[in-house]
Amino acid sequence: MILSGKEIGARIGKDIFIEPFSKKQLNPNSYNLKLHNELLVYEDKVLDMKKDNKASKIIIPPEGLVLEPGKLYLGRTLEYTKTESCVPMLEGRSSIGRLGLYIHVTAGFGDVGFSGYWTLEIHCIQPIRIYPEVEICQIYYHTIEGDFEGYSSGKYQNNEGIQTSKLFRDFE
Repeated sequence: MILSGKEIGARIGKDIFIEPFSKKQLNPNSYNLKLHNELLVYEDKVLDMKKDNKASKIIIPPEGLVLEPGKLYLGRTLEYTKTESCVPMLEGRSSIGRLGLYIHVTAGFGDVGFSGYWTLEIHCIQPIRIYPEVEICQIYYHTIEGDFEGYSSGKYQNNEGIQTSKLFRDFE
């Protein structure tokens, strides 16, 4: 079952944490998350799954930044989230998708127990100007049935910012 917006609001500070939290961003069955002003772009044209691919930081100025098609940008949410007993899921907002902006290429499924900022895999169909602090995606929550162990991977838990792929650790 997906939690209603009212249920998300009732659980804030109990088993769902969103910081900062604003009731204005609460929807009927989700919560809008904002884009931070930092992006990362990989430096190499060819990425290697077995390596820690280096990335450069870009700051999105208040007047916006034009994204280029065919390039992967890693962003993050402005909000820090923590979920103790629900499965968090992330989707781009429909208004964003209608502009040809993909917010997560494949990674919208979260784990119960995850805490941190969400890294967003951003890709565009045509050039588009983006702005910091735009409500770019929405988080929603599923209940979980049965006993579970919370997420405890060292790869992405309790991150402090944008996370590049840590897949190379699987090869160690």
